[in-house]
Amino acid sequence: MIKRLMIANRGEIAVRIARTCKELGIETVAVYSTADRDALHVKLADQAVCIGPAKSALSYLSVGALITTAVRTGCDAVHPGVGFLSENADFAREVKKAGLVWIGPDPDVIDLLGDKVVARDTAVKYGLPITPGSPGPISTKEAAIEVAKKCGYPVIIKAASGGGGKGMRIVWKDEDLEENLKIASREAEANFADGTVFIEKYLQNPRHVELQVIADGKGGVAIMGERDCSVQRNHQKLIEESPSPGVTPEMRARMASGAKNLFGSLKYCGAGTIEFLVAGSDFFFMEVNARIQVEHPVSEFVTGTDLIREQILVCSGEPMSIDPDSVGLRGWSIEARINALSPGKVTRLEVPGGPGVRFDSFLYAGATVSPHYDSMVGKLIVWDSDRPKALARLLRALDELVVEGVKVNVASQRKIIAHEAFRSGDFGTGLYARLEKELQL
Repeated sequence: MIKRLMIANRGEIAVRIARTCKELGIETVAVYSTADRDALHVKLADQAVCIGPAKSALSYLSVGALITTAVRTGCDAVHPGVGFLSENADFAREVKKAGLVWIGPDPDVIDLLGDKVVARDTAVKYGLPITPGSPGPISTKEAAIEVAKKCGYPVIIKAASGGGGKGMRIVWKDEDLEENLKIASREAEANFADGTVFIEKYLQNPRHVELQVIADGKGGVAIMGERDCSVQRNHQKLIEESPSPGVTPEMRARMASGAKNLFGSLKYCGAGTIEFLVAGSDFFFMEVNARIQVEHPVSEFVTGTDLIREQILVCSGEPMSIDPDSVGLRGWSIEARINALSPGKVTRLEVPGGPGVRFDSFLYAGATVSPHYDSMVGKLIVWDSDRPKALARLLRALDELVVEGVKVNVASQRKIIAHEAFRSGDFGTGLYARLEKELQL
């Protein structure tokens, strides 16, 4: 087992990783920008090193600074977290070249799956259905128009690297393609250091469903249930739940079979997520996130498993602590992302408690919410025996959560969760747009 691990990330996920490492007896080294000097992950780590200024390109995306820090502090492993360089195969190679353990899949596998253009081809190879789209990257207006004519409008321009809704644009007519290609590419370059984009047919109001996977690098694959991530604003997930209210046992089995075939055949190692768009009884491969996901806690609740622990174990060469063939799902879990609507200093924080309630966050009274990074400041996750009970528990927990000093989206999350359209379970990715005006979100 590894002894010291550098967390190449910040915010809530860095806090999450540090806590599991503490339980495993692994020392942690935090990295931080000048804007994060007093951040919670810095306080929780055994050692912390400043790696640059607030701008991500000069700190959290600086491969040289990260590798140098890991080596100089005597680390034997690097955990990339989510976002930033977590799906960057070149960074993974540099980590391994430095003689360090990479907490993630092999770089060559990241190339296959982290790049969404290549991932589509890989999915087809292993028998997974995909939506119509471009056969490769798109860089010119002429090529984009040709693909759009074949697919039919609307189409969606997507970043080949990364995720989280960055580098994505929906286009409804030829005249808007060129400008949106440029915007999507600029966003992708700024967020993932890769401006490559491609085009897919845009399905209107499908469900967004993903399967959580843990794989041991030897062909063993555990499917940790599915998550429904259909409540989104501008492609940014807001609410996630497991299981999905729109997935039948038969569909779940078909998805799991395809996922096991894909991840097992590639000898995938670590945590990963395979994402699908669901329309009626049909589902289409969308992408693979070759890393842990923000919304992993709902899968942890319904399976009773620490996914960060399993990720560290298998990437360190240890066996899973679970039997891949006997993962059971129990109850229902729902997560509401808590996003900051303004930067500033937190002057008061009251966290909800009680059975089946969890708040993952980097906030504390006195913490600073920086304008330089993602707006998500926490995740409120609940579990109960069924969906109605879990919904009631989440509403109660949202009522108890108090954040002062910065504006957060608690009120809008409560409005969505309390609305009959959400409570019915019969909705797709168009739900937020439908409710935005009605509820004044």
